[in-house]
Amino acid sequence: MTNEPDHDLAIIGGGLAGGLIALAFAALRPEVRLLLVEQGEQAGGNHIWSFFDGDVALRDRWLVDPLIAHRWPQGHEVRFPDYARRLDTPYNSVTSVQFAVHLRRVLGDRLLTGAVVTGLSPQGITLADGRSIRAGAVIDARGAGDMSVLRCGWQKFVGHALRCEAPHGIDRPVIMDATVEQQDGYRFVYLLPWDDRTLFVEDTYYSDSPDLDVPAIDARIAAYAQARGWRAEVIHREQGVLPVVHGGDFDLYWPKDDPVARAGVRAGLFQPMTGYSLPDAVRFALWLADRPLDDLPIATRAYAGAHWRRGGYYRLLGRMLFGAARPDQRWRVFARFYRLRPALIQRFYAGRSTIADRIRILCGRPPVPIRDAMRTLWNTPA
Repeated sequence: MTNEPDHDLAIIGGGLAGGLIALAFAALRPEVRLLLVEQGEQAGGNHIWSFFDGDVALRDRWLVDPLIAHRWPQGHEVRFPDYARRLDTPYNSVTSVQFAVHLRRVLGDRLLTGAVVTGLSPQGITLADGRSIRAGAVIDARGAGDMSVLRCGWQKFVGHALRCEAPHGIDRPVIMDATVEQQDGYRFVYLLPWDDRTLFVEDTYYSDSPDLDVPAIDARIAAYAQARGWRAEVIHREQGVLPVVHGGDFDLYWPKDDPVARAGVRAGLFQPMTGYSLPDAVRFALWLADRPLDDLPIATRAYAGAHWRRGGYYRLLGRMLFGAARPDQRWRVFARFYRLRPALIQRFYAGRSTIADRIRILCGRPPVPIRDAMRTLWNTPA
């Protein structure tokens, strides 16, 4: 009997973070014997991940370009009650179907689906069917950790893909249509035209609660489509809740004595103000593929801790949004933001705002009551 591990690296969780790590290793370090373990019947779940061109560095696009199902080189737009704007930055969407197909093509039998993990350690995992898999290194990428130790607002959504009887007339993504009735916080509709008759319509909320009333939101999407004259059938549905983290303790979220490496949302690797994780998932996957695996728990926790510290500014903005802006007036924060320079907006979504950007976002008359803004800043720790 030998103590040789079955694999050099076991990645637990076949979502965006885990899948990108596997693809990066497959391309850059083919000698590493990796295994990607996913509890679902296919990797990726039921999601659409979208990103602006500037979210991923040109040198890194090779990792995500094969995953892109839809691309809009003509840019995108936003709509508010008092303001609308078109921006030239191209936009891209990755679908879970494209993601799963590409992962299976690249990984082959290195992707294990339908496998529920019941135990894991730095040396291996145990599956619900009783199998044990030994690994030289293990990384946990199974979605969110214990969010109760963080202070969060929530970005939540329900999305319908509609197949319209006639052309819908939308020629580019609408990132935010906030001309809709405001309820349950900041509400906007997100539109992705997949072709001239197929349109993804997502009803989104920046809310104080993660509760998702799916039937009510389904009805609002149907009413939105009807008001625009779109006669259509629903061909795809999805829903989700993303944390907008504006406080908490990183050491509670990822305790120092946790011996297992982490990735993705489980490591806190997302933009705190938006909840979006794709830019960080790409950066982390390529960073990981360029380093040794012998100290993975220590190294990944140090990486995530540095990311948490850099995110302090975005958590401050989140505190302003959820602590100072009245729920039905939160749209004003975003309307003001979208009047700023396109390059600044781009760096914000990528989580790479410069010092000048940060000053510019906060300068001028705030779109929230000044007394509430000051109280929020002074009374709530980051």
